[in-house]
Amino acid sequence: MFYYPRLRDLREDRDMTQADVAKALETAREQYNKYELGKQEIPFHHVIRLARLYNVTIDYIAGIAEEPRKLT
Repeated sequence: MFYYPRLRDLREDRDMTQADVAKALETAREQYNKYELGKQEIPFHHVIRLARLYNVTIDYIAGIAEEPRKLT
């Protein structure tokens, strides 16, 4: 199982739906839902897009860093 607990938190903090994020990733909402639930590993190119979308570093999305840092 692959789980990135911050995916849902980041999305909700920006008042976005799964459909909104899926559109930004150019994927189906059902596919994005699998990422949030940990049913499928998220491709790295999607992690990069999410970092840009949310303006946070990849290590924060992955749960390595405790505090979000903005991209420079």
